[in-house]
Amino acid sequence: MVKINIEKQDSVKLYKIRKTLEELSKKSGRGTELITVYIPKGKQLHEIIGSLQQEQGTADNIKSDLTRSHVVDSLGKVVSKLKMYKKTPEKGLVVFCGALPPEEGGPLGSEVVTAWEIEPPKDLNQYLYRCDDHFHVDILKDMLKDDNLIGFLSIDAKDAGWGLLHGDKIEVLSQTGSGVAGKHRQGGQSAKRFQKLREMELSYFYNRVAQTTREYFIDIYPVKGLIISGPGPTKEDFINGNYLEYRLQNNIINTIDASYSGAEGIREAFAKSGDILGNFRLVEEKKLVEDLFREINTNTGKGSYGLQEVIEFLKNNVVQILLITDNTNLHRVEAECKRCKKIQEEIVERQLVIPKKTEYKNNPCPDCKAMDTEVNEQDIVDYLQILAAKTGTQLEVISGSAEHGNMLGSLGKIGAILRYNPGHTK
Repeated sequence: MVKINIEKQDSVKLYKIRKTLEELSKKSGRGTELITVYIPKGKQLHEIIGSLQQEQGTADNIKSDLTRSHVVDSLGKVVSKLKMYKKTPEKGLVVFCGALPPEEGGPLGSEVVTAWEIEPPKDLNQYLYRCDDHFHVDILKDMLKDDNLIGFLSIDAKDAGWGLLHGDKIEVLSQTGSGVAGKHRQGGQSAKRFQKLREMELSYFYNRVAQTTREYFIDIYPVKGLIISGPGPTKEDFINGNYLEYRLQNNIINTIDASYSGAEGIREAFAKSGDILGNFRLVEEKKLVEDLFREINTNTGKGSYGLQEVIEFLKNNVVQILLITDNTNLHRVEAECKRCKKIQEEIVERQLVIPKKTEYKNNPCPDCKAMDTEVNEQDIVDYLQILAAKTGTQLEVISGSAEHGNMLGSLGKIGAILRYNPGHTK
């Protein structure tokens, strides 16, 4: 058996990168004036700065006054950002910068030069500089794809099934019947002859399973480990017979005794794999959601859900673990009167952010009636992270597309495991 090491990723950091890339993918420049710079790990920043300063000199030849101004300003902003770093971050650095119109729209010339800096989730090994009408985000998007693949094979003498654990889901790939006769022979056959034929059929089935396993878990989905499950001794006979290709044979993480084989056996094996795959993100998320539901269903008073209730508990330092799905799509809009400092806030869906900001700007302060209001907005996860940091709360972003994410979705996509029952005196 082999032990696999899977690097633990920060769910909040990955969420923010994913959201930023979604935002950047939708942006386009009015000319080839959006800057993308990928800086690989270990690259000397002074070399990149020198190269970008040369690009600034080249940009002086751009004919359009507005485009030339935008490109020069954007390159200057990137250089300023890079000068703030003592050295390239451990895994590299990516900077996007360009002149973009205000969120509410605006005429030509109203663009504002804006920059985004992202430290990649994995080692960045390539340099890229592009000046284009869009940002080049594909390299970072590829890094977000989970390459920690675990294969599942569930087998007995009647059938076999293949499954794949990747990212935020367990997927049943296929299943097949064995065609092997049952253990009880038909009349007219001698016991020895029947046994010999059955052994030949089993051997043929095992070879067929081994071939399909190789195709799935080496050719199509190169897995980091393989878990084999099933009822009875069939799985051990298959393993001990060395039917598997040697790379898979050497990559078996564990065998699991299960009640079923085939597709149902895949799901059962995953449910029993928590200890084996404790550092695999999907298993970790599943346990967190199950822990929350256990607190709720057993009426301990330590399970909470619903946006307003959870935020209230969070502000009062009652929350131990805060869970939110990555498809919540909410933003907090805050309006502060510059004269009397009154703050108004509301949490709205993403598509309602601009109308809500416009409403705050176009209406007087309810206290002093001034028409001088500063309005800001932030993603709900950013807001919750700030609150969580103040109270030492663990914040976890859960995949909304997985089964356990749907469970959390039934509670309004946000829930919390509390430090204690707030209904009792601590």
